[in-house]
Order: sequence, then structure tokens, then C-alpha cells
Amino acid sequence: MHSLDDDIQVPISSVGSPSPRDAVASWVPIRSLTRRHGQPITAHLLALPPQDRYLRFGYAASDQQIAHYVLGIDFEHDELFGIFNRRLELIAVAHLAYEAAPQFATRPALAEFGVSVLPHARGRGYGARLFEHAVIHARNRGTEQLYIQALSENTAMLSIARKAGATLERDGTESKAWLRLPADTVASQLGQMMETQAAEVNYQYKRHAIKLEQLIEAVGQVREKIAKTAHSAFK
Repeated sequence: MHSLDDDIQVPISSVGSPSPRDAVASWVPIRSLTRRHGQPITAHLLALPPQDRYLRFGYAASDQQIAHYVLGIDFEHDELFGIFNRRLELIAVAHLAYEAAPQFATRPALAEFGVSVLPHARGRGYGARLFEHAVIHARNRGTEQLYIQALSENTAMLSIARKAGATLERDGTESKAWLRLPADTVASQLGQMMETQAAEVNYQYKRHAIKLEQLIEAVGQVREKIAKTAHSAFK
């Protein structure tokens, strides 16, 4: 089950590409997540309000169930992506779960997409960006189809899938979407590589900025303590 921004205005195109100027202006750093990000992923999901948990998982997931879900993620097989704010908190997370079909045992043929965005970070198109990012990664791994399962009331998610050209099937309270992916190209492979490197640079910049802020704050506290000590000594 999957939850997206409630106010996504960014049109999705799995094949087309924006102009260079538009791409730079709207670029969002999306970083690949590994097992060592388990705690931030858990914190992100626990921060989701009840209704968002319901849309993301298809049921009112408890804290314990969310922790169990994160522990069960196969980071060696699946791919997870995240968007960090300047405090390096995960404000949006996508999970791309690969399933190898019997006739394609050596490579994934089908991938399921799921995403969540924290309430205060909505309206910025993060869900749409993560979807586009997942499409590129799935293509480059030889995946033929992207699969989405969502509650029928999750109109934002279904709208994103529909705009991408997915075939939708509704079955009562649930809907399924199937998006056939084009084969990877040299351009898609290079695009993924450049995106990964740029996101890593952005992440390291934020990490060093936080350390600098902490250092400045520590120096300020030391100076304040020295000033108070000196003031007391001359009383």
C-alpha cells in the first residue's frame, strides 16, 4: 500500500525528460538508503499520522508493526530511496521491491513501488520525484513492469500512476496499477549515475554544515562559560 503527497502538481513521464534549465531548477536530491539507515527509516514511518500509515500499509500499522516491517526489508535485493532535509531527517521514503519471475530468474522482471511523505513536506512534489527516480532505477535493472497496489481512496497515488501511463484495475476498496517500462539506455544509466553522485555530494554538504553549526554552538557555549567565570572572579 502506498501514500503520496496530497497536492502533487508535477506531471509524470516515465520516458520523457525535462529541459536542462527546468531539470536544474526542480532538482531534488534523492539518496539511496542502505541497512545502516534502518533507524532513520523507522523514525520517518513512526512520524506518519494514523491516516497516512493506513494509506501506506493498507492497515492502521502500529509502532511495533512498523519496526517489524523495517527489520524485514531485504536491502540486498530491494532498493530504498530517501529525501533528507537540511537536518538530515528523512522527510520522504520510497521502497522499490523487486520480484524475479520464474522465466527471468537471473534478473528482476517486476518491481512494486511504495512511498510515504511526512505531512509538513507535502505539496512539493516529492512523491512524484521519488516515483520518477524509482522508474529509472527499475529500468536500469532490466525490470519490465512497475506494480503499484493502493487503496482506492488514495487518489493521489493513483493519479500519479495514471499520468505515467499505467493501466489501473479497481477491485473494491483496493486498486492496482501496472506500468510497462521501456528498456534501459546509455542515457538512463548515465542519468542514474550522475543523480547518485549529485545526491551524495548534497548529503555530505548537509552533514558538514551540521557539524559546523555544532562546532560554532560549542565554541559559543565555552566562551559564555569563560565570560561567566571571569565575571564571577572579579566580583
